[in-house]
Amino acid sequence: MIGTYLLKLALLLPLVCGLLVLCLWAWRKLEARMPGAPANRMMAVKETMMVSPGLRLAVIEFEGRKLLVSVGRGGVNLIDKVESPHG
Repeated sequence: MIGTYLLKLALLLPLVCGLLVLCLWAWRKLEARMPGAPANRMMAVKETMMVSPGLRLAVIEFEGRKLLVSVGRGGVNLIDKVESPHG
């Protein structure tokens, strides 16, 4: 009887812990994509686009300006900046 209990514990405890870790990882990855982001942030990533496997373009809005940056293995480079029509 106690052997059955220990066997179930040995099998189910790692399964439950693994599911917990998986849920926390998924929450962290999907949290930024959820609607209703805090309105008190000074900057926001409006859009990103993968150009090649090592290069991504991103539009960042900061203090009424929209900045186009390239993000790659070599770092982040400013490509262009435009005044936002709303600001």
